[in-house]
Formats: sequence, C-alpha cells, structure tokens
Amino acid sequence: MSIKAKVTLVGAGPGDPELISLKGIKAIQKADVILYDALVNDELLDYAQTACIKIYVGKRAEQLSTSQDEINRLLVDYALNYGHVVRLKGGDPFVFGRGGEEIDYIQQFGIETAVVPGISSAIGLTGLQQLPLTYRGISDSFWVITGSKSDGSLSSDLYLAAESKATVVILMGYGKLAEIVAIYRERNLHSLPIALIQNGSLPNEKVVLGTIDNILDESVEKRVGVPAIIVIGDVVAKHRSFHEIKEKALAL
Repeated sequence: MSIKAKVTLVGAGPGDPELISLKGIKAIQKADVILYDALVNDELLDYAQTACIKIYVGKRAEQLSTSQDEINRLLVDYALNYGHVVRLKGGDPFVFGRGGEEIDYIQQFGIETAVVPGISSAIGLTGLQQLPLTYRGISDSFWVITGSKSDGSLSSDLYLAAESKATVVILMGYGKLAEIVAIYRERNLHSLPIALIQNGSLPNEKVVLGTIDNILDESVEKRVGVPAIIVIGDVVAKHRSFHEIKEKALAL
C-alpha cells in the first residue's frame, strides 16, 4: 500500500486547549506524525492515535529551538515516509507562525497541504479579557505587529502605528518593552493605556495594566515575563480593572 503524503498546518490557539477548533482536533486524531511547538498545550496531544509519532520542535521566544530549516526538512521527510503529518502551532499558523514559509517549502515536493486556522493570541487573549480591539468613537482599526524581526530589530511599522489612533497589539515583543515605550514617549503619549498579558488563557495568566509612563515599573513590580503580548491604545481603558489604575495614579 502506497503512502499518501500530506501536511496539515493546525492552529492550536493561544494556550487553553479548549480554544482549538473541532476541525483541528479531527486533524490531530488522523495524524500519523505530529510536530508541535513549545506554546502548544500538551493536552492536545492526548487526541492523537496511540501509534502517532509526536515530535517536539521548540519555537519559543528567547529560548533555543529547532531551526526553521530543520523543521521544514522534517515535515517533508515524515510526510513522504509516514503519511499524514500535522504541524501543530500555537495561535494561528499564518500570524507570525511561519506557516507560509512551511507551505512554500513543502509544496516544492508535490506534497498535499492543508491549513486549519487557529485563534491568534492577538485576538483571543484580548477577547478573553473583554478588551475590544475596535470600539466606535475610540478605535477604528488595529495593528498586529511582531516585536522582533529576524534580524532582532523592531519593525518600522511600529513607528507608523504609533502615529495612528489604532489599537496596537505586539507579539513576541516583551523583551523590547523599553524600546517600544520610548517610541510612544517621543510622541508625548505618556498617558496612553497599555496592557501586558502573560500566559494568556492559562491558569497562571497574568494581566498588568498601566500607561506608557508607568508600565515599565509595573512590569517589574508584577514580575512579568514571557510569553506575553502587549496591547496599546485607548481601548485598553475599557478593561474592567483599568479604573483601579486611574485611582492608584491619582493617589500618588
């Protein structure tokens, strides 16, 4: 019996295993091999067949991980030798998940590909906090920007976004929080609301609210770490706990 090679990219969502789609679960159940990232909840692997080969390939910000070139090669090798490979990624495969790069590489070998979208942390984690990315009269749009390009620098888009009234969500950018804050301070946006969401959707979730002027101190005091997303914009003041930030500022 010949092996039918196929690779399916599946978005696992922001962390909570219940936030994956039903279609994503069905893909896991049918997989012969699963290559999964560090931000994927291990509980999702329980849906796999007993004989399924499960391979951890890292991909966590600021930590050592399997190189993208090696992951690409593994996807092709396992598909050709075992059949259906599921590439399980945190969030959505096409939102800073390098899904497009993987698809491009795999298709060079004539291997069938499919994508199951996932809930990006940019939308999912803010939604769970009841924090609207758009709001009539406050924000007409939102930007989702990487906090670090492949060369380690900030995206030039961040400078453009800071000039707008749009809500700005920065992924993989916590390590550059001081640089990001400086961009907004240069524009005299000292009181602009900002939120940090660490380990969003998980039991150890941590949410820190503040303004451009005090968020660095707040992040140190609250011991924020990675993985965390950054949300900047007036809509952050809609968070149910933001009034406490205002009261604290007035008391100083």
